[in-house]
Amino acid sequence: MRPSLSEITKNARVVKIGLRTSFRGITEREALVFEGPNGWTEWAPFVEYEPAEAAVWLNAAIDWAYEPQPELKRRTIAINATLPAVAASDVESVLARFGTFSTVKIKVGESGQTIIDDLARIIRVKVLYPAAKIRLDANGAFKVFEALALIEALANSHVELEYFEQPCASVAELAELKQMLSAKGHAVLIAADESVRKASDPLAVAHANAADLLVLKVAPLGGVSKALEISQAAGLPVVVSSALDTSLGIAMGLHLAGALQTLDFACGLGTVALLESDLCDEPLVTQNGEIEIRRPVLSTKLLDKYQADEDHTEWWLERLADSFAELESIS
Repeated sequence: MRPSLSEITKNARVVKIGLRTSFRGITEREALVFEGPNGWTEWAPFVEYEPAEAAVWLNAAIDWAYEPQPELKRRTIAINATLPAVAASDVESVLARFGTFSTVKIKVGESGQTIIDDLARIIRVKVLYPAAKIRLDANGAFKVFEALALIEALANSHVELEYFEQPCASVAELAELKQMLSAKGHAVLIAADESVRKASDPLAVAHANAADLLVLKVAPLGGVSKALEISQAAGLPVVVSSALDTSLGIAMGLHLAGALQTLDFACGLGTVALLESDLCDEPLVTQNGEIEIRRPVLSTKLLDKYQADEDHTEWWLERLADSFAELESIS
């Protein structure tokens, strides 16, 4: 049974934590946290999301706090480092926060930047970490010809990619890019993120043969079990990623990664390193390139430290009520 709104709000708290480096224009991460029978959970849809989208995130948070979770197939998850669209001169200091890693996901296609900025950042990573696998994430920012130009420039610089995540916005564009890469002999895998979590049909990209693998985030897909169902139905390899979550949210992603039948790629669940702090005294951060799957313990001291002001809290509680009503209506 889904808890009532009053049951969720009785111990709900709103927090705001700064980011060490601006990430897609975000400098602070906001979230509402609440406790259920399983422990604390996090509801953190980005502030611009309307109730219909935020309701899916709420379903995931409720599921994590109240419902049984799928059985685990493994206990630790290999983690990639995540590099925001920083200047090449800042690459070393940002990646140092991730400790040991063998894979780097590099953000590209940032508004106001050019392919020259992207190339400089990527090549700097390759110089500093020559053995690391490199994957790119454009969040759908490129047109087909722009994504192709970047891939060809990297090939000319002898930089191999593990995969390119959401280079273009639409499923049709992803399919076109895949065909062009094949025709030109580029062995670059295409991964889909937004085409799964923001689509009315999360399996459309797989059915269109527009991606080689899926990047799944638990919250936008409605919970661990729902994300696992999508993975099984798609029949494609999966990478589990996060949405700048605190450790409370990262725990959901880790559980999904642990429940997958097969997991051949490092996962993007190390993003607590991008936050100025966390809500847990023992945060879910990488140790020797991995994170152990566990439910972290909330720190009341940190919760108090990062609690949002009264007006902001009221805004989130009103948003919670709207999203809960949306969730009730679609049930």
